[in-house]
Amino acid sequence: MNRKKGLETICLWLAFLGLAWPACGQGVREPVWAGQFYESDPARLSRQLETWLDSAEVRPVAGEVVGLIAPHAGYVYSGRVAAAGYRLVRDLVVDSVVIVGPSHQQAFEGCSIYLRGGFETPLGVAEVDEVLARELARHSGYGYIPEAHDREHSVEVQVPFIQKVFPRARIVPVVMGSQTDRTIQALAGALARATRGKKVLVVASTDLSHFLNRAQANERDRKTIELIKNFELNTLSRQVARHENIMCGGGPVLALLHYARKVGSARVEVLSYADSAAAGGPDDRVVGYLSAAVYLESPLAKLNLSPEEKKELLTLARRTIETYLETGEMPAYQPVSPGLETKAGAFVTLKQHHQLRGCLGFAEPLFPVWQAVAQAAVLAATEDPRFPPLRKAELPGLQIEISVLGPLQPVSDVSEIKVGRDGLVIREGQKSGLLLPQVATEQGWDRKTFLRELCRKAGLPDDAWRNSRGLFKFEAIVFKE
Repeated sequence: MNRKKGLETICLWLAFLGLAWPACGQGVREPVWAGQFYESDPARLSRQLETWLDSAEVRPVAGEVVGLIAPHAGYVYSGRVAAAGYRLVRDLVVDSVVIVGPSHQQAFEGCSIYLRGGFETPLGVAEVDEVLARELARHSGYGYIPEAHDREHSVEVQVPFIQKVFPRARIVPVVMGSQTDRTIQALAGALARATRGKKVLVVASTDLSHFLNRAQANERDRKTIELIKNFELNTLSRQVARHENIMCGGGPVLALLHYARKVGSARVEVLSYADSAAAGGPDDRVVGYLSAAVYLESPLAKLNLSPEEKKELLTLARRTIETYLETGEMPAYQPVSPGLETKAGAFVTLKQHHQLRGCLGFAEPLFPVWQAVAQAAVLAATEDPRFPPLRKAELPGLQIEISVLGPLQPVSDVSEIKVGRDGLVIREGQKSGLLLPQVATEQGWDRKTFLRELCRKAGLPDDAWRNSRGLFKFEAIVFKE
């Protein structure tokens, strides 16, 4: 074994064991494909990216974007398609971007993770998030293979877009070798663990079918896109394992999809598709390009109340309170909208002169939403132990607010909690407490104050949330008269 090969072998073993990452120095990787795949002049490259990003159509998605599928051909062919995805995420707060691309130059097992240094482009140097890179390496068992990154374009061509859209973000470049199911699953699991509680976007770099005639390519790509949209992961895995001509970055795409499934209710939104013939390439040797967003569906996506449904629920709450105070009975009711038959938790908040007068409800989806609102309205008016029962004389000045709750989600890390979006529930033994998301906003609380007040409401010590296994978050649709 020669000295260089021996040193590389030692470095790889040390990397695998997590003992000596700095010994395998990377430093700043200079651009290899500037002037070929994309502009080498900084001003021209910047203007080109701005033009594409500004002209891309924006299609908002109903949830949190956690990943993009983006093409990696020369910008003249695929730049506009890639811009559709990067335009969608341009307003997100992202600290780090993990770029996963397939290896075109070297054959190797597993993945190579660029652990420290940066990637230089004509726009400057994108620094590597060394902490995240080490965590990803530790959880996956993969280290750094120099040859994997030396001339690989699938990662490099994503960097100028990232620099333009997230100028302060760091990157973690990952090149995938043999696209086996073992490698895909290992990387997906590592991504789920290493990114927990962090503001991270994962970019899977891939082109679609290669060198078919245009009609064949478009049909093949259409079928592949449908498999991706429908999360047909087993079928995609079989096709990738058989080296079928569907996409060169099938492994990175599958790793992204599996990762998204591990962290939430994942969906895919196709943003743009084109082929090389559309940019002047030959019709008989076409390459397909896809831009798609992978996002976590909002817990409330299936309960998207219309303005008419909100009005119906507010009218129902008032009518129910009035009837109950008059007769002691709940009024008979049949909802106008079939959507109100969906089961959901709900709270009704009552105020007099903008001061709280009662608030009770149901955290769990025990009843159809219309029934939950009707019962919560009566409970808030008559059973809140903090206030005497509401009197009929108070009805004219009564203000009603309704919160329809999404499902409770366990909190594994309090950094997941977003003040203003999330409500909180804590349960410890016989004690429990709930605070609606709007409470923290109205009181001007930060996250720690919100958690402290939640514990106090449950009759628990102020810091009980730190070691609690009964801490949950939820989102809510909040509306009022």
